[in-house]
Amino acid sequence: MFSHISGRLRLTALALGTTLALAGPVSLAQAAPLDNEPLAAFTANARTNAAAPAAWAAGTRAYLVITAPGDTTAVRTAVANNGGSVFASYDAIGVIVAHSTSATFAATMRGVSGVQKVGATRTSDVPADAYNPALPANPAQATAPTTEPVRSDMTQIKADQAWAVNPGSASVKVGILDTGVDDQHQDLAPNFNAADSVSCAYGKADTRAGAWRDVDQHGTHVAGTVAAAKNGKGAIGVAPGVKISSVRIAEPGSTLFFAENTVCGLVWAGDHGFKVTNNSYYTDPWQFNCPNDLDQAAILEGVGRAQAYAEGKGSLQVAAAGNSNVDLANKTTDSSSPNDSTPVTRTITNACLDIPAELPGVVTVAANGTSGTSKASFSNYGRDVIEVSAPGESVYSTVPGGKYSSLSGTSMASPHVAGVAALLASANPAYTPADIRAKLGEQATDLACPSDARCTGTTAKNSFFGEGRVDALKAVGGSTPPAGAYFENLTDVAVADNSTVESPITVSGVTGNAPATLKVGVDIKHTYIGDLKVDLVAPDGTVYTLHNHTGSGTDNIVQTYTVNASSEVANGVWKLRVNDNASQDTGKIDAWNLTF
Repeated sequence: MFSHISGRLRLTALALGTTLALAGPVSLAQAAPLDNEPLAAFTANARTNAAAPAAWAAGTRAYLVITAPGDTTAVRTAVANNGGSVFASYDAIGVIVAHSTSATFAATMRGVSGVQKVGATRTSDVPADAYNPALPANPAQATAPTTEPVRSDMTQIKADQAWAVNPGSASVKVGILDTGVDDQHQDLAPNFNAADSVSCAYGKADTRAGAWRDVDQHGTHVAGTVAAAKNGKGAIGVAPGVKISSVRIAEPGSTLFFAENTVCGLVWAGDHGFKVTNNSYYTDPWQFNCPNDLDQAAILEGVGRAQAYAEGKGSLQVAAAGNSNVDLANKTTDSSSPNDSTPVTRTITNACLDIPAELPGVVTVAANGTSGTSKASFSNYGRDVIEVSAPGESVYSTVPGGKYSSLSGTSMASPHVAGVAALLASANPAYTPADIRAKLGEQATDLACPSDARCTGTTAKNSFFGEGRVDALKAVGGSTPPAGAYFENLTDVAVADNSTVESPITVSGVTGNAPATLKVGVDIKHTYIGDLKVDLVAPDGTVYTLHNHTGSGTDNIVQTYTVNASSEVANGVWKLRVNDNASQDTGKIDAWNLTF
């Protein structure tokens, strides 16, 4: 997903969404001009409790007040003297989060000495919850699964091969800047780092235990893709040995990611030693922030400074490109902003950025389709904007309450890249963010443009895939074994209620028997996979069961199974047999393949 939650790319299951880089509104980002202040000056700790007002008032709006990094005392005093209050202050980057009920507050503050920019971060009121935030629910946990199949998204980026070399180091911390994370989930608890988790909703760090928990499902899904434990339960993340911390920047109810929340989250990441952060969202309420708008110029500056601060502290930001299927290198209109009130259609240019994805230093990620070599239909693209790609369709991962779900979006692609970045950091502890960013591209698998005029560039670097699909095995210093013979059937076969269907593949030209590690790639679209039994039938009629009525109401089976078929002659007709033994839910065999 990408939404505000990456485009508000809120794409749940197989539906496209809006903000999370797949879970809510999503934003597009480009580099915002930073102040002329040297990054070396961005060193002071964040001040997060500076004279916050005691009580909420109707009509309260939030503003970023930008000044020189360092001592912000004079400007904070000016805020209080001009009808505002200081909600939080990030002195290291010269960003103050101010609240005011005055309609003239921004204009007045722009005339104050020492103030460089001022901008409203919302077109709606700050919720009363900001002054006394409720803790998110701690959901009851479902019974843990007893299987942990390797799925196709992991095999496409060779994560399954990387685990045998280096599953990731527990000294590497990855920040999940999102809707929160269910830290009690059986696949996340082993790798969860509560000490560095926080809520940054409303723009101020809330360090109470549990404040980091999920107010949606998006963040928990993202976290599982990065680092679900390799523990025999449910799913495995790209880097199952690293630690994850939740930095909740989404607000409850709206699940919007406003600029002050993003600033808080990025500063927190820098101050708490996160080697990598995943950002599957855009900064609400503007999908694109334009520098010719005074409010949006302040947002660009504030979030840009926060990203530069985090990077200067050793943190690489990975971000979803968005789910609007637009060319980020040729922007023309925006019809989805502001998403916290009434959107309007406006003309925009390439100076208008989706942030944080388009900020300097951030790794911008496009989504591949289920084949691993196509652009997902929803994914944004753009020459010299997209840096790398990763699986983003029908990605199976953790959701709150000990459960699992398949979601689609650039929100799902980005955490694959964050996981590979964490593996790079694990294998190379001295790497800087710039080193990791460069290696992600250098090691990526080149993907050629399809027959689509929108895709421009070369196989090595183009507008759909950037430098290609990330490679987890290369990240840990491994090498790929020679590829075996590959056979595929792309013909759809309908799976009706209470029926058994088969899809054949004829294998020829393979010497001897099938291997003990025969790979069976399965893509079955079905709305209740607990109805299904899926078997591989060898040419001599021997049946190998791949899936046997597990998964309950989960949608779709998209994964790769390993079968010991060494007793079978390779050549002949192999069949994928699917039995649906219930009513109401139907589907189809979308595709399947064999790799010898």
